Amino acid sequence: MRVYLPCTLPALARVAAAGRLGPAPLTGYAVTPSLVEWYVSGDTEELEYVALTEAARASLRMLVADRADGVAVAARRVVISAEVADADVRMGADLEDRGRVRLAEEIPLAAMASVHVDDLSAVPDVDAAIAALPSADRGDDDARFTVDGAEAHELLWYATQEIDDILG
Repeated sequence: MRVYLPCTLPALARVAAAGRLGPAPLTGYAVTPSLVEWYVSGDTEELEYVALTEAARASLRMLVADRADGVAVAARRVVISAEVADADVRMGADLEDRGRVRLAEEIPLAAMASVHVDDLSAVPDVDAAIAALPSADRGDDDARFTVDGAEAHELLWYATQEIDDILG
């Protein structure tokens, strides 16, 4: 099963150094039965894009948490896509996060299919979204608009062999 795992650039550097994403359990996003049922008209490609988008939102939340902890993290969302054995994926019944899954095992670099990262041109909008997300969560429509501005940026696709180039 293809799973999309939220990440950040510092976390991606740790993945590259360790050769794996962990420790388990990990939270990811995938095309789950709940997502298929909710997104009735979508084909597999559209559903995978929805799962990728959910992982990008989770990456934004990771950036907010890092900044709140005083970590100087670049305002670029990162998502790792990986092939995971179905037996290692646990799907929840949470209607808010229909595509959210939990992984029982660490993900080795060899299982990673690609990395998706914001282009540098997205940094100002992602930076603004990081600042606005807490207010958006409290229902502020202007802040939600700012967060949506970051989500309007498509993540770039990179092969796992290009991780060093991304980090360089």
